[in-house]
Amino acid sequence: MYAVIESGGKQYKVSEGDVIRVERLDADEGAAVEFDKVLLVAGEGLDGAKVGRPHVDGATVSGKVLRHGKGRKVVAFRYKPKKNVRVRKGHRQPFTEVQITGISV
Repeated sequence: MYAVIESGGKQYKVSEGDVIRVERLDADEGAAVEFDKVLLVAGEGLDGAKVGRPHVDGATVSGKVLRHGKGRKVVAFRYKPKKNVRVRKGHRQPFTEVQITGISV
């Protein structure tokens, strides 16, 4: 069984036991989190995929926060040729690592 969830403006295909990195959540490490923006549920035990418009009613995906961290540095470099103009900016995007513990319809 798998589901497609939305978190932080992005969509993730998840199954039970998967570990995903989502945009930083306001939850402590070891805390339980619940995703209620479920776009699709499919797999064993269902007579087909349940597709939401835009979300599936009553479907939730639960998980456990494993850790918080920062991703690899992303560098944006801009320059104008022959003008001695160079701009280098970078940042590290914060994330939360979540282990999926269950999918309920």
